[in-house]
Amino acid sequence: MNRKTLVLPTVAALLAPVLVACGGSDGAGKGGGAIVIGTTDRFEETTDAPAPFDPAAAYDIGVWNVLHSTFQTLLRLPRSGTTPAPDAASKCSWGDRKNEQFRCTLRSGLKFSNGHALTAEDVKFSIDRARAINFENGPVSLLSNIDRVETPSELEVVFQLKTPDATFPQKIATPAAAIVDAESYDKNKLDNGFKVVGSGPYTLQTEEKDGRVVKAVLNRNKSYQGAVELQNDKVEMRFYDDSQSMEKALKAGDIDIMNRTLSPDQVSRLRGDASKDVKLLEAPGQEISYLAFNTDDPTVKNKAVRQAMAQVVDRAALARDSYDRTNDPLYSLVPMGITGHQNSFSNKYGDPSAEKARGILRAGNVSTPVPLTLTYTTDHYGEATEKSFKSLQKQLNDSGLFSVKLQGKEWSDFRPEAAAGKYAVYGMGWFPDFPDPDNFVAPFIGRDNFLRSPYRNNKISNELIPDSREAAQRESAAKYFQQAQDIVADEVPVLPLWQGKQYVAARENITGAEWALNSASEMQPWELARGV
Repeated sequence: MNRKTLVLPTVAALLAPVLVACGGSDGAGKGGGAIVIGTTDRFEETTDAPAPFDPAAAYDIGVWNVLHSTFQTLLRLPRSGTTPAPDAASKCSWGDRKNEQFRCTLRSGLKFSNGHALTAEDVKFSIDRARAINFENGPVSLLSNIDRVETPSELEVVFQLKTPDATFPQKIATPAAAIVDAESYDKNKLDNGFKVVGSGPYTLQTEEKDGRVVKAVLNRNKSYQGAVELQNDKVEMRFYDDSQSMEKALKAGDIDIMNRTLSPDQVSRLRGDASKDVKLLEAPGQEISYLAFNTDDPTVKNKAVRQAMAQVVDRAALARDSYDRTNDPLYSLVPMGITGHQNSFSNKYGDPSAEKARGILRAGNVSTPVPLTLTYTTDHYGEATEKSFKSLQKQLNDSGLFSVKLQGKEWSDFRPEAAAGKYAVYGMGWFPDFPDPDNFVAPFIGRDNFLRSPYRNNKISNELIPDSREAAQRESAAKYFQQAQDIVADEVPVLPLWQGKQYVAARENITGAEWALNSASEMQPWELARGV
């Protein structure tokens, strides 16, 4: 089976209802009380994450959902679409033809939530601070191409880049470039706890217990000036240990909406539920799941082992049996719906075949069965993770070519241990920082890669990525990423498994749920209100 290149329209943050509810409603518009969002995310202080809401450290979709609501960036993704629009800035533009200088002018009269004025110096401080702290598991790699930040005036900011980068506007639209108050944050170290001093559309109040947030309230920031138009005055986040108790709370009316994380059986159940009170909305998504390899580990250092795994794994069976078809098989790092996507793994390996995999191992002088330990996180990517890894284990062991054991770890241990190279093979997920093919290739390749992987490919790092970043029209960059996808399929530093869809379940009387997620799968709580 040869899956040809397939390009779908980029998600425009529009969720299509797959279950239309028809019950009554209560409350009214902006005065209907707090919109309550349920989540299974956990916000807690750990040794490796001492400052969960510090933009210099935060690099997780759950935390970014909070930071997008409480901090401003110069630009932000719009209600729909992929082109960043001004937020703290009144305008931004390239200052040259090579995409090496980017200039922004701030809105006049911006203030932080503590009343302090926000100026160009705060923007410079925020960028310089993140780069100086250089938190190992943080988002600093998104800022690594900045040579220096200049402030010609109180309202002007100029970014001088080391090399051309057409994706830079999207990078500074992420919380990696969130603007913090220079008087409230230490320039050389992370801020402990859950304090937030920002200028975003909401302010944040939290209640904590044992270093963990047990309640979070987002209140309308009356001083906010920016692109977001709030449809409510208050949003409350409630935290659940599992998706079943969260669903129960939704159906009981204790919460108004839930998104993270719905299990496959919940999605199937809600699809077929004739409930008059709850609606399920679905859209294509760019979340991906994959196996990552420590290519220096003796078990998988030989490329033949990684290629043989790619030849054996049946992604379609995973999507069907472990996820009840709530996601799609993925045959490349760059998912469907993103410019330049092509099914490189399918084109190279075809259908799953133990016999072909045996030939790959034989040619690589690898003895069988190959002993492997697959490590996964038990509490971060949803409750179907364990089931999917048991399916992977069975597929590999049934081939007769591998002897696979499983190891489950809590996220607080899993993430730092994976980054430290303690696992040979482990499961990861990726929500895009921004919806561009660059963000599905560059973070995984090269010296500053997100995984801290030892894998290097000079062709991708030194030629394809730099050449692609000179293309202001991103469609013209597709050819570079298609080459990169073919290289990844051959060398298998990562093994793509599936691509997720976006789901939101909401009470029938909640309006704006179709706009609840943007094109990077980030929650937009300001879109939510109570219908009449």
